[in-house]
Amino acid sequence: MSVIGIEIPRLDEEQNIEVEIKINGIKKQFHYRVEIFYWEECPYPADERVECIKSLISNYNPDWDLAYIGVPNDDYIPITFKKKRDLG
Repeated sequence: MSVIGIEIPRLDEEQNIEVEIKINGIKKQFHYRVEIFYWEECPYPADERVECIKSLISNYNPDWDLAYIGVPNDDYIPITFKKKRDLG
C-alpha cells in the first residue's frame, strides 16, 4: 500500500481523524484514531517500554489495526490506529 503523509496538529492529545479521498474517481473514507498512552500507566518498569507497547497494542479494540507508532517522549507515546474496513 502506498503512503501519503498528512500533517496533524498537536499530538499531545487524543484525536479522531476522518480522511476522504478519491482514487481514480472512486471516493473512499478512512478513519484513524491517535491515542496517547502514558508510561506511568504501564504494567512494566520504565526500562521495558517495548513490552509496554506490545501490551497496549495486543489489548486494543479488535475493530482497529495498528497504523503507526509515534515518537515517544519522557511522559507518553502517541499510537495511531486505523479502523478496519467493513467488507460485508
